[in-house]
Amino acid sequence: MTQPRQFVIEADGGSRGNPGPAGYGAVVIDPVTGETLAEAAEYIGVATNNVAEYKGLIAGLKAAKALVPDASADGALQVRVRMDSKLVVEQMSGRWKIKHPDMKPLAAEAARILPASAVTYEWIPREKNKHADRLANEAMDAGKRGKQWEPSASTASLDTPRSPAASALPPVSGPPGDAAAGAAKARAALASRPAAASPAAPQAGWGAAPDLGAPATFVLLRHGETALTPEKRFSGSGGGDPELSAAGRHQAECIARSLADRGTVEEIVSSPLRRCRETAAAVAARLGLEVRIEEGLRETDFGAWEGLTFAEVRERYGADLDAWLASAKVAPTGGGESFAEVARRVSATRDRLTTRYAGRTVLLVTHVTPIKTLVRLALGAPPEAMFRMELSAASVSAVAYYADGNASVRLLNDTSHLR
Repeated sequence: MTQPRQFVIEADGGSRGNPGPAGYGAVVIDPVTGETLAEAAEYIGVATNNVAEYKGLIAGLKAAKALVPDASADGALQVRVRMDSKLVVEQMSGRWKIKHPDMKPLAAEAARILPASAVTYEWIPREKNKHADRLANEAMDAGKRGKQWEPSASTASLDTPRSPAASALPPVSGPPGDAAAGAAKARAALASRPAAASPAAPQAGWGAAPDLGAPATFVLLRHGETALTPEKRFSGSGGGDPELSAAGRHQAECIARSLADRGTVEEIVSSPLRRCRETAAAVAARLGLEVRIEEGLRETDFGAWEGLTFAEVRERYGADLDAWLASAKVAPTGGGESFAEVARRVSATRDRLTTRYAGRTVLLVTHVTPIKTLVRLALGAPPEAMFRMELSAASVSAVAYYADGNASVRLLNDTSHLR
């Protein structure tokens, strides 16, 4: 029996603005020698990151198919697709639903190119996908000059040196979509690959790729309204756990539509409190993502002030309120949390999440104090800056965290999706 040809496909896509000028890149590699067998790249005009990533996948599958005359025959070809887009990998593996209307036809096209039994999918960190990333950036650079990418002008493979030992991957095995088969051997082989240079052309927007590499970008969403929100009552984690009001549920649907249109969010993390979980669930249903709960994103415990208005707290606990306003180290009456305590909790959570989601765009569904704390810390502002920020219900802010420890505030209190 003839052994199937085996290829590795690495694919990527990018958008400078998201949506903005976009391009994709794909490379077909011999898994034994590490030799580049085919490259593909194209500038596709204005599109989102996710559309460009799917286009890269399609181009890579077509390039692999073209190398094997009878590729469509059962058992003639085995392909392992490696991408840093968890969305594409999980959707094509069948583990995540495809709900976005722009993604469905692209996923269907990709699925038709080769038999399902011939293709497996594996997520890899962005730093392991430099060849395809460079191709995508070359395509976008060409588009900026009003031209299309040409293979003769490509230097992508020069930035991704490979040796047979460093490039070897385990044979493709396991059922379709099974990225676990041989994963330990794959990680060991990939760990020895030298890192490539960062893309020369910077990107803009939530999916930016600056010189330091792609940041972990937190899209910070305050939950929708509850019955307490319009009355401006203290609503933290120490009192009740109110649900979204009708207005809050409408706001959650509005932001869900907006984030689906952007196509940038790759992961969703939520506070454990009900108002955040309900807001996150609305977004997750629209994006086809799962929600991870993070205790560190809960709201401040306001102690005895829970459920009271500012005026009521002033009337009942005037001296305590003045002390709280004057110092971040003072906690609300009755054993609540000080802003200093919240800052320690939120910064520890930030550090865990930036490590876990390096190079990813993550939606954090949380509350006023955690969001203001993240923005304040990113700006290096003093604690009193907390009282100088407006943060509306269902508003969006964004902070990017880079590999050198620096941060960049990209957005604050955007409510345009509610208009």
